[in-house]
Amino acid sequence: MTSSPPRSPFHAIRAIDYTVIFVRDMVAMRRFYEDVLAFPLLRELSPNWIEYGLGSNTLALARPSRTAADAPLPRGSAALQLAFKVAAAEVDACADELVRQGVALVSPPTNQSFGHRTLFFRDPDGNLLEVYAEI
Repeated sequence: MTSSPPRSPFHAIRAIDYTVIFVRDMVAMRRFYEDVLAFPLLRELSPNWIEYGLGSNTLALARPSRTAADAPLPRGSAALQLAFKVAAAEVDACADELVRQGVALVSPPTNQSFGHRTLFFRDPDGNLLEVYAEI
C-alpha cells in the first residue's frame, strides 16, 4: 500500500495577491505606471512604497531597502516580465498609446501561433511588459 505524500500547507495558496517591483528609479517608474500606463493609484505608504490596484491584484513599486537589502540589478537586466490581459482590439490601442507617449516597442502587436496577440515593451527600469489577448 502506497501512502500519499503529506499535504503541503502551500496548497492553500489560490492566487498571487500582489506583486512588488524593486525599482532603481522611483520617479521615472512612478511616472511611467501612473502617467503612461494610467494605472490607478491605490495608496502610497511612503515615497519608497507605492501601490496600484489592478482588478483584484496589487502592483507595488518599492525600493529594496523596505523589505530586503538586495542590491539593484545592473542596468540592462530585466528583473521580471509582467503580462497584462486585455481584449483583442485593445492590444493595438495600447500599442498606439505607447507610441504616442514615446515608449519604444520591443515587439509590435503580433499574432502568435499559440493563440495570443502580443505586444512587448519595457518600463524605465528595463523590465519586460506584455499586453496580450487570446485570439
